[in-house]
Amino acid sequence: MRKPALYGIHNGTERDGTAYRAELTAFIDSPTCAPEPVLTGELELPKTWWKSLHTDLETIAATPTERVAVRRQWIDRALPQHAGVPAPAEIVWATAHGDCHFANLTVSGPTLLDFEGFGLAPVGYDPALLYAYSLLAPQTAARIRTQFPILDSPAGHTALLVVAADLLQSASRGDHPELTEPLRALVTSIAR
Repeated sequence: MRKPALYGIHNGTERDGTAYRAELTAFIDSPTCAPEPVLTGELELPKTWWKSLHTDLETIAATPTERVAVRRQWIDRALPQHAGVPAPAEIVWATAHGDCHFANLTVSGPTLLDFEGFGLAPVGYDPALLYAYSLLAPQTAARIRTQFPILDSPAGHTALLVVAADLLQSASRGDHPELTEPLRALVTSIAR
């Protein structure tokens, strides 16, 4: 699927109270890596693609923002309720794309699409989300773990648990129920 990329938003209000929004977009001619968030087939992407994604996610993480993608209060409630583990006492935060999966990444580049959910999240949230959505494609999931060693750190484990709780909550509402068992196995492997 080809989509426009959003480069900027400007909101304004005229003196008469009329509100407007201007969006600066560009058409992205490269197809996305997958048609849906849950990856069901393996992907063969070149080393340069992975390096570019890593650089892009590092740039996003280092970008200051006051927006929040994942709230601490939600983490404190959702981890015990949906993942069956206590919320961590300490969380390191960074800016995240907030919806990083292969349906939001193009084959060329890659270009990251759909930034409406960006904001502060646990460090490693974007790679954790990409990984969790790829659990049904084990070779691609393994490649993600190799490309993003943060996932094997304490901060990465926190991000994986937060993502697992989020997707398990969604699955309980009928979204992507095929991820339920792999997500539960992921939580068990981290919580040991």
